[in-house]
Amino acid sequence: MKKLLAPMLMAAALAVAALPASAQAPAAAQKAGKPDLAKGEASFTAVCAACHGADGNSSIVANPKLAQQHPEYLVKQLQEFKSGKRNDPVMKGIAAMLSEDDMRNIAWWVAGKQAKPGFAKDKDLVALGERIYRGGIADRNIAACAGCHSPNGAGIPAQYPRLSGQHADYTAKQLGEFREGKRANSVQMTQVAAKLNDREIRAVADYIAGLR
Repeated sequence: MKKLLAPMLMAAALAVAALPASAQAPAAAQKAGKPDLAKGEASFTAVCAACHGADGNSSIVANPKLAQQHPEYLVKQLQEFKSGKRNDPVMKGIAAMLSEDDMRNIAWWVAGKQAKPGFAKDKDLVALGERIYRGGIADRNIAACAGCHSPNGAGIPAQYPRLSGQHADYTAKQLGEFREGKRANSVQMTQVAAKLNDREIRAVADYIAGLR
């Protein structure tokens, strides 16, 4: 019990520390006005659907599912692709074409689409993935993923993204990039990923794919 409690408390502390900045997102969205979902659908279809699926359920395992993702999180990522804070040449080029209104319209539209469930595939690693996701690794001060992303992977709106059913390949790639410093737009994730080895990353990514 103590091994489970310590990483959960650590994750909760990180969540509290991040709250003031993250909590500004809903207020900012309200201040900007109501998203135009019709425009969001049109923009998504024209710009995003080829890589992320017509309804945000990407069939390409290297590209994330966006359906049912928290819209504030999606807007933040698009803003950071555009500014270069999150480095991806393809997404930077796409985000550069989008206005703030475009980003909000797209994010709120795709957030309203139903995410399709995924499946864990590696039976030899799924138990390890579950232990890390739910309890972390106490003796290495690795926080439980569930502390920020919730036990069922639903995340916390405007703070931490939904992970449930996400492609394992995509999740593993992001964890690897956080670990190597290639993705540098989340201090918390950089700190967590820095302590995970390749096998642990594969395990937790595969477990996340089957969460629902």
